[in-house]
Amino acid sequence: MNILKAILFGIIEGITEWMPVSSTAHMKILNAFFPLDVSPEFYDVFEVVIQLGAILALVLIFFNKIWPFGRSRNPLGEGILSYIRKDKFFLWIKIVIACLPVIIFELLLDDLFTFINEKNEMIFIGIALILVGIVFIVVEFLIKGKKFAIDSTRQITCLQALIIGLAQLIAAIFPGVSRSGATIIASLLLGISRPAATEFTFEVAIPVMFGASLMEVLKFSGSVSFAEILTLIVGCVSAFAVSLFMIRFVLNYIKKNTFTIFGIYRILMGLIILIFLR
Repeated sequence: MNILKAILFGIIEGITEWMPVSSTAHMKILNAFFPLDVSPEFYDVFEVVIQLGAILALVLIFFNKIWPFGRSRNPLGEGILSYIRKDKFFLWIKIVIACLPVIIFELLLDDLFTFINEKNEMIFIGIALILVGIVFIVVEFLIKGKKFAIDSTRQITCLQALIIGLAQLIAAIFPGVSRSGATIIASLLLGISRPAATEFTFEVAIPVMFGASLMEVLKFSGSVSFAEILTLIVGCVSAFAVSLFMIRFVLNYIKKNTFTIFGIYRILMGLIILIFLR
């Protein structure tokens, strides 16, 4: 049963990680109904590290977009620098800038935010789902019919990347906000098109999710059984397989549609949590 549950967790992770609906919220809801037979300490690791399967799928799909090394018509310079692609190099600078607020928070400030615990966590998640859902609907209304100034991640400036990173910080503090939700909303308000906002959000996810998984593993000090390791591996593989489809689906969907449907979904999920799971 644990293996079947791990597959289900991977499916939910692979679906919700790439939509601005908070994968963390969905994982906690799923665990409330179908709890994994693992220790509470290991579940905290599982909930974060299962994202590795999803992020590996993203790296595979985005490899040509993000890999900075190799011959190109527009190299960074001469000599050894001719093997660094200029556009990819500057893209990674912006990705790193967007990650800085979260890195600083995790290393220096995380321990200061202890007001969210197991007793009130679902309430915070429910409220965050609803509020961000409303913001999505309002933002889509405000930008309706407007022409976006930026329609490519190459046009995003370092200052805009920093603002997007600060928005991402809100998701790091409040569960249920959704990292992708916060960054996409910030991007839209900055005049970045939906496809470019989504693509940059996905690219920023690569170091953030790898880093979060690494930190969770390093912080873990308990014992782990073979069954728990197998459960994690199965969950990661399942998340990887589903993500291969979902990433392409979301990118194609956003080319012709708005984020309003995600806002409505978030409000409904938030109400369900506050009514039944708080």
